[in-house]
Amino acid sequence: MSLFGSANFGLPRLKPLPSKRSHVVSVLDIGSTKVVCMIGRLTPRAESQILPGRTHSIEVIGIGHQKSRGVKNGVIADLDAVESVVRLAVDAAERMAGLTIDSLIVNVSAGRLQSDVYTATIDLGGQEVEANDLKKVLAAAGHQSLRTDRAILHSLPTGFSLDGERGIRDPLAMFGDVLGVDMHVLTAERPALKNLELCVNRAHLSVEGMVATPYASGLAALVDDEVELGCAAIDMGGGTTTISVFAEGKLVHADAVGLGGHHVTTDLARGLSTRIEDAERLKVVHGSALPNSADERDIIAVPPIGEDDRDQPTHVPRALVSRIVRARIEETLELIRDRIQRSGFSPIVGKRIVLTGGASQLTGLPEAARRILARNVRIGRPLGVSGLPAAAKGPAFSTAVGLMIYPQVADLETHAAGSGMFSTLGGNSRFARMGQWLKESF
Repeated sequence: MSLFGSANFGLPRLKPLPSKRSHVVSVLDIGSTKVVCMIGRLTPRAESQILPGRTHSIEVIGIGHQKSRGVKNGVIADLDAVESVVRLAVDAAERMAGLTIDSLIVNVSAGRLQSDVYTATIDLGGQEVEANDLKKVLAAAGHQSLRTDRAILHSLPTGFSLDGERGIRDPLAMFGDVLGVDMHVLTAERPALKNLELCVNRAHLSVEGMVATPYASGLAALVDDEVELGCAAIDMGGGTTTISVFAEGKLVHADAVGLGGHHVTTDLARGLSTRIEDAERLKVVHGSALPNSADERDIIAVPPIGEDDRDQPTHVPRALVSRIVRARIEETLELIRDRIQRSGFSPIVGKRIVLTGGASQLTGLPEAARRILARNVRIGRPLGVSGLPAAAKGPAFSTAVGLMIYPQVADLETHAAGSGMFSTLGGNSRFARMGQWLKESF
């Protein structure tokens, strides 16, 4: 289904995962640094204390990743280049898995992600809350959020209220006069999504669903207590840094800034007058987000830009490299701190921040983040997935793994688009069964 095919401009929506048999899921993480295709087998699993929110266990059976081309700060800048890289990544994953795929779940970083909360209420007249009332109040909140210039990526009811009493998780069968809902809606600009879909279609694949990058990386890197108590995941990629805030088990806010690890590299290339790939190596080997007294004494060689063999490398103190790196890292972290502050979710985040994404591996970054964000910081790696090669177990693969996890939580969402309007708020509650019955009956 094309993005803009239906009358309500609905995005492609995932079908619910089969609860009794295993299911193959393929995902595509299109980033500014790399493009990753992962194919995984999701097998239903029994409830467990470890990662209790997950209904399926995930085994990666195929993975392919390529250096990204044609993507700048998360935005597609060259369709042909992106298409060819997508084909290569998908091809490698298919060969490893021994099967061909025709559709993928894709991540979205571009399109100026925007989080809004819409509140709607309906009159109950002192009666008990029925499934139909829930449908009505969710529809009322959903309709407020429909816009022609933006498409809804995610819409999650974050909490219900009865007669002004907030924080009710499941109001079904309760009595009251006024039922209210707070709906977190995450939107993106349509053209960016259209270009993303076009890229995938040109590689002869279809888009099965679209997931905001911050949502995906948060799903992969956060543990349940963090998701429940309130926490922010900060995914530092090559071209963009995204923020997601989770509380009471749900995504409540998301944001993205167009700064990432690649900006540090280009700063170094300019400041030291060297090639981009040499600057990248200097960043990884010598760069640090922390000042160090030995840096003034250590001298490092910087390869020249020219092709001429006679050009000698220049020698600079390591402190210069660290100063350039630190300036950009501090700017990025300060921007994130201000965005969290401005969002109004600072109290919910509390003291918990998880850093993930490829650029989070820079030496000294957790310490710099602790100082600037004034919170506890840990590095988050993708959790609870088997079959990942050693190279893909790091924070750089959080988004791709999060896309694999997403089908398990997709049914938490409600969409004002026809079939998906009524959604459930949790696995096998009475509420969920009611939702299932509604889906089948109407």
